[in-house]
Amino acid sequence: MHDLAWRPLTPQDAQASADLLNAMETVDGIGENYTAEDTLQELIDPYADLERASLAAFDGDVMAGYVKIRFKPSAEEVHRVFLDGGVHPGYRRRGIGGALVDAGVAAAKVVHELHHPSAKLVVDVNRPERIAGLAELVRSRGFVPVRYFQRMEHSLGVVDGPVIPEGFRVEAWSERNDEDFRKVRNEAYRDYWGAVPMPADLWRNKITNQTFRPEASFLLREAGRAAGMLVTMSWDADTEATGVRDAHFMAIGTLREYRRRGVASALMGHALHAAAEHGYDRASLNVDSADPSGAFGVFEKAGFISSMRYVRWALEV
Repeated sequence: MHDLAWRPLTPQDAQASADLLNAMETVDGIGENYTAEDTLQELIDPYADLERASLAAFDGDVMAGYVKIRFKPSAEEVHRVFLDGGVHPGYRRRGIGGALVDAGVAAAKVVHELHHPSAKLVVDVNRPERIAGLAELVRSRGFVPVRYFQRMEHSLGVVDGPVIPEGFRVEAWSERNDEDFRKVRNEAYRDYWGAVPMPADLWRNKITNQTFRPEASFLLREAGRAAGMLVTMSWDADTEATGVRDAHFMAIGTLREYRRRGVASALMGHALHAAAEHGYDRASLNVDSADPSGAFGVFEKAGFISSMRYVRWALEV
């Protein structure tokens, strides 16, 4: 490790970050490919304090590993920050991962004290369980598994026509109703484990960026009131690497008073049909295995099949 140069990340590291993540994908095989534009979105995240809460190791121009912390825009009793990072396959088993995790936990404490000092701090790592060596690394630092999520996929081979419940109407995304999408997401996700409301700046950074696909993103209304929403994203780098054009349902939310009325199923049916019509090869989504709303069963009924499990590791600080 002594022959590496260590410094915080900057937006100018977008290409080096993409190169690192794509090198990791060749070994880890988790279905994540990146362009420099994709990594730049993460580096300019308004809730990622690169100066105080990131660290990267460089071997010349090659990024050997990195860690960065994303703090929450709001927190009540618990402030869950995300620790994200990775090590280039050519530099693993040298202690770099451990050094980066330690630096990430220390940085999490710094941004926590700056933004939500009265809340309890929990540091989260959310990664596919198939990544070799990850479980051993985070366990050695005191992290424990607290939640499991499933990636589910739909082949789009047979897609029934969407059925809209009586009294509802479906509406495609537009700049005019974008704020309705965000408000429904925020209200619906109040019941989701670990979720907090998305401010407008984070919504623009994480949702309506270059990976957003408005042609497969829909809102459902009843009597003019927005009741549910579905947002679709797709990564060009994944399509180029795999030849598979995937429509990823990034966010699906139904207001509490409209649940058990077929809103989510209607939105999914409409989005699946639109994805097939627009030439996508597959649809995908991630779901909390312990979601009390029964979303897992709804997605299975719609034709989604589990393909990969993610583990949420947590460290109470």
